[in-house]
Amino acid sequence: MMEQYREVRQCALDLMEQIRKSTSPFTAIEYVRDELKENGFEELALHEEWKLQYGGKYVVTAFDRTLFGFTIGEKMTERQNIRIVSSHNDFPCFKIKMSPEITAFGCRKLNVEPYGGMIRSTWMDRPLSISGKVALLSEDPFHPETVTVDFGRPVVTIPSLAIHMNRSVNEGQTLDPQKDMLPLADLAGEEVDPQFFIKALAHEIGREPEEILDYELFLYQCEEGCFVGFEETMISCPRLDNITSVRACVQGLIRGRRSEGINLIALFDNEEVGSNTKQGAASNLMPFLLERIYAAFGFSRTKMLADLADGFFLSLDVAHAVHPNCPEKADIINRPVMGGGVTLKIAASQSYANDCEAVAILHGLCEKAKVPYQRFLNHSSQRGGSTLGSIASAGITMRTMDAGIAILGMHSARELMGAADQWVMEGLVEELFS
Repeated sequence: MMEQYREVRQCALDLMEQIRKSTSPFTAIEYVRDELKENGFEELALHEEWKLQYGGKYVVTAFDRTLFGFTIGEKMTERQNIRIVSSHNDFPCFKIKMSPEITAFGCRKLNVEPYGGMIRSTWMDRPLSISGKVALLSEDPFHPETVTVDFGRPVVTIPSLAIHMNRSVNEGQTLDPQKDMLPLADLAGEEVDPQFFIKALAHEIGREPEEILDYELFLYQCEEGCFVGFEETMISCPRLDNITSVRACVQGLIRGRRSEGINLIALFDNEEVGSNTKQGAASNLMPFLLERIYAAFGFSRTKMLADLADGFFLSLDVAHAVHPNCPEKADIINRPVMGGGVTLKIAASQSYANDCEAVAILHGLCEKAKVPYQRFLNHSSQRGGSTLGSIASAGITMRTMDAGIAILGMHSARELMGAADQWVMEGLVEELFS
């Protein structure tokens, strides 16, 4: 038991470290790509011809923000067993607009807009940093130079209005993102500098302001994760949604032991805004990737489609734990709890991908891996959320199941989970890929 406790705790610490470095879709993908390469995965490029080998391990990124990792069995069988686990690497936050500099009342502010559905109040009065990608001037207009940037320290904050000026603040508050949630970046005094942000960004990346053509930059909550509880049974951390699932995908792929078939992880961007982008789960990226794998070995698209019909696709995203203070919001029977293990996500609306065979498969895998599991269904009067499972599986025609780790505070600047659940989820994915 002591050995398992150490494994569970180390797994939680490793998760918090990955979250600390996954501050935007770009840095999240960089972290995973580097980890896979360190574990023997060969990097491929989408625009180059692929020469794949039996027994090979490969990683390929798309637009610096979506990633596929896959292993090929020692041989291609008559029916190539395909197993896919997917997740998303983006999170609700604020995105910095172009020409964002505002100076007012002795302060420098940034013009931002919401990305995804956040709990806005949780972003107030916190130390925030900036992370993302910058496009720079180059000789070839079709191939601008790009650099990833992470300020890595608190540089902005969004201050609340004092209760003395808003006596009804505790009775419910509407926060206008264009008025109430513009972050402060510095004190300005009497000085008005219309380029204070672009100058700070240029300094951070070691370039000149005039070299910067565009950027995709996000604010992130930079307080680190920590254990919570008298016995440290919980984790409080930003971006649990959905780096918990990203890490489970990667660790399962690295540890997977299958000698036949294709094991594939797909980490998509833009789930929080609907997935309908060139790098999202609704794109053709995954079908095209599978076609290229089959073509590299001289197999037809017809064979690929037949194999897909016999494969299995697991979509991982966090689930809702029953809230101890608001149990009436949960289903009256199916009430997953933090620390309760893998949560199977089921919805009659198919906002979560499932059918009875897929549910049975997950039950069997959990039993074989000796990991606990539970079910989430929405309260019948609640619409609930959705994820990428149904979206992605509609394009590749595979039996698909949605699952995840049950958390509280979903889409808050900080979320809460059971400390042991990450170890359990990684064990499930390892079993699927073994």
